[in-house]
Amino acid sequence: MNKIIEKFNKIKLNISKIQKLNPVNIVAISKTFPLDHIKPLIDFGHKHFGENKVQEATSKWKSLKLDQPDLKLHMVGGLQTNKAKNAADLFDYIHSLDRQKLADILSDYEKNSAKSLKYFVQVNIGDETQKYGIPSLEVESFVDYCVREKKLNVIGLMVIPPNDNNTKKYFEFTNKLNKTLGLPELSMGMSSDYEEAVKNDSTFVRIGSSIFGNRS
Repeated sequence: MNKIIEKFNKIKLNISKIQKLNPVNIVAISKTFPLDHIKPLIDFGHKHFGENKVQEATSKWKSLKLDQPDLKLHMVGGLQTNKAKNAADLFDYIHSLDRQKLADILSDYEKNSAKSLKYFVQVNIGDETQKYGIPSLEVESFVDYCVREKKLNVIGLMVIPPNDNNTKKYFEFTNKLNKTLGLPELSMGMSSDYEEAVKNDSTFVRIGSSIFGNRS
């Protein structure tokens, strides 16, 4: 069996041992990897993949998605407003909705197209200046703006916790906030912390190096 498939199956098994009632979707983060490196997982039947740059993702996935429309592509990096419409053309999920101007552009895009995307609001859970995301105190009003005024299908929150050994605390807080807002999905957890995320009700985990290996 291909090593990538072996790693993927091991992660699925780990998740199955700790997940609760909600199913957990593995978003295989394929950024920087060429398509031939990713292809075994596509051929295995996996559907959810993540990229963080619009231009790279377009060159890699555009034609493939036309051939396999059931593939689901997730934008997991910070999204610049000048690239938002191109991203919306290609991606199915946006995990980095974090400001009104971006919400405005994406709402206008959906009004003029037949496509409706699914969105996660990115929360800057540790108030880190170098990270994208909306401050946790502003999340409720921003979600309300996106859903009520802009008619965007916000399905959950997304976080990347600070690297300060308090991951559990951040996941617990985000899970509670997500439930308070009544959102059905939750995007938390990467290669190093997905198990803790699943214990705190994450329904989308974003895993790259543990599947595909280290990036060069």
